[in-house]
Amino acid sequence: MSNQGINRRQFVGAAALTAAGLIGTAADSAQAQPKPQAGKPGIKVGLYSITFLGVWYQGKGLTLEQVIQKAKQYGYDGVEIDGKRPHGNPNDWPTKRCKQLRSRADGEGIEIYAVAGNNDFSSPICEHREAQIVYMRELIRMASDFGAPAVRAFFAWPGVTKHPQLASYTVARDIWNHSHPPANEKDDWDRCRDALAECSRYAADYGVTLALQNHAPLVKSYKDVLRMIQEVNSPRLKACLDLPLLLDKSPEGIHTATSELGAFQALSHFGGEFERADDGSIVNDHENEAYPHFIRAMKQIGYSGYMGYELCHPLPVVDGQTVGIEFAEKNAQLAAEFMRGVLKVA
Repeated sequence: MSNQGINRRQFVGAAALTAAGLIGTAADSAQAQPKPQAGKPGIKVGLYSITFLGVWYQGKGLTLEQVIQKAKQYGYDGVEIDGKRPHGNPNDWPTKRCKQLRSRADGEGIEIYAVAGNNDFSSPICEHREAQIVYMRELIRMASDFGAPAVRAFFAWPGVTKHPQLASYTVARDIWNHSHPPANEKDDWDRCRDALAECSRYAADYGVTLALQNHAPLVKSYKDVLRMIQEVNSPRLKACLDLPLLLDKSPEGIHTATSELGAFQALSHFGGEFERADDGSIVNDHENEAYPHFIRAMKQIGYSGYMGYELCHPLPVVDGQTVGIEFAEKNAQLAAEFMRGVLKVA
């Protein structure tokens, strides 16, 4: 996106936010950011640490202590810790260290509200699948040590490959597709169900909830998440419904999805890239028009958890170089302001 004015998509998004009352002024944006209030009522704004993991931008990832500082600086209420290095791989986080980080976060007024798993329960190779179950069990333990109520879970996450210039989903997804022909989809589903049922028992042992995200490739729609929750039939398995992953983002489609998931809803994310327009408004590169509808629908079902910002996709390449951490910093700051504006009027 260019900094020199706004394109047609931005103009449409800005118009939608104007109608919703989300347009601010340059003077408004210059005011100090509000301080986060951990534990405050209503939907809260979180920062998912993958934004600063050092995967998608060029440069090193921040430490979790630094992520907490960024969250406080930008006015977030809490952080979600990604479950891989350099952030939240459980091999690096024994109980004592988890509690130290929790104490550090408490001192900054930042809640650790979730740990994000990157699991694939669909592998036809039993050793791979069993290793993933152990990984998830350890993430559940780690979440308990952090005092985090939720662990984000996938049906099947193909993975990502890192490169000094540009990380990619391509290699991992090609491998996943090769080992998961469409004819085996029922077997994939059954393996995921059995693993999620086992991990739900571990979650019960630790007093943690698994939040199952509506993420491809096995998930075709939010209905698959609902079906899986019903088949596992555990109070410890709930939903993580993310607007960007919905196929139908019309007001009617959003209302239907949130209504059907209802009380199962336990976690949510938002994403994209942001710019400040000339009039002071913040424009998202997608979903601008849908977010007010989504937040209203979430409030109607009584959701009072987190909307966590994630910058988790291939980022722009400028003059042959992938953008650096300053790109993530700008977007994390604008994202917090954007979502606070939506929550205020929706």
